[in-house]
Amino acid sequence: MDEYITFCRNVFIPVTNICRNKCAYCTFRCEPDDPDAHLMGIEEIVEILEKGKKAGCTEALFTFGEYAEEIPEYREWLNEIGYSTTTDYLCKLCEIAIGKGLLPHTNAGVLNYTELERLKPLNASMGLMLETTADVAAHERAPGKSPSTRIKTIRYAGELKIPFTTGLLIGIGETLDDRINSLLEIADLHNEYGHIQEVIIQNFLPKPGTDMADLPPPTDEEMMQAILIAREILPEDVTIQVAPNLIDPYILIQCGASDLGGISPTTIDWINPEKEWPEVTELQKMIHDTPLRERLPIYPQYIKNGWYSEKVKTLVNDLADKNGFCKK
Repeated sequence: MDEYITFCRNVFIPVTNICRNKCAYCTFRCEPDDPDAHLMGIEEIVEILEKGKKAGCTEALFTFGEYAEEIPEYREWLNEIGYSTTTDYLCKLCEIAIGKGLLPHTNAGVLNYTELERLKPLNASMGLMLETTADVAAHERAPGKSPSTRIKTIRYAGELKIPFTTGLLIGIGETLDDRINSLLEIADLHNEYGHIQEVIIQNFLPKPGTDMADLPPPTDEEMMQAILIAREILPEDVTIQVAPNLIDPYILIQCGASDLGGISPTTIDWINPEKEWPEVTELQKMIHDTPLRERLPIYPQYIKNGWYSEKVKTLVNDLADKNGFCKK
């Protein structure tokens, strides 16, 4: 077990829930005519950023449906607020977040090299869940969940030296061998580029109204096995993250997990809205006597090695202590 467990305090901003993918387990995605469909405006996002800054957050987590521009109604919404592409809009939002004192971390689904190159200077870190290298039924209507497509984005991030988050979604129809192969793929990418700062091992939760609503979630034993295998396969400098609002983290910490991800004091988990974030004081109780340490969205080793741009340099220096963790 590690000498301490880390977490990051963030604001979770779902800029749009329009998405080209139709994953069989997702309740985040909306059709344009759904009452909950949205493209958040700048004023709404600024309010969230300011509230998060006052609450001590250091990360602005920007999430999107993937390549929403493929949906005509979304393109109209984007044009109405003065932008022709999601990347253009995201660049503006990242600049605003930096100005408000929060480090952007973008998870916008599959991106090409040029898009990542534009976003790199404006982000402390970025992410894309691999989920699995297997072709599973859950992804049959999700072109962006093609394993080769997602691996290409993760590889581009490595070429660009972007501190990166990826991960596995456990229980969506993959086998044990698939989990092993997925971890081996991530390990190979990190061994080549050194950019994977954390790997999330996340448990699938069935949601009412989805095609996979009646499927059982992975057992605690399956999750423990996944963590043990991940810790054996992944390089030592890659942290394993678990979600404390989805599963008891302590049993997984005992197997090799050492990070609890982004915890928001002001915004909900928009992907799993039925699962509340624990308070930081609750986090400490969850992990018993293991010390809790707050980090930034960019991990200490990447701060030490200068894997950040001039645009976020001042903010990183203001927020990080001498060891690269969150200055408190």
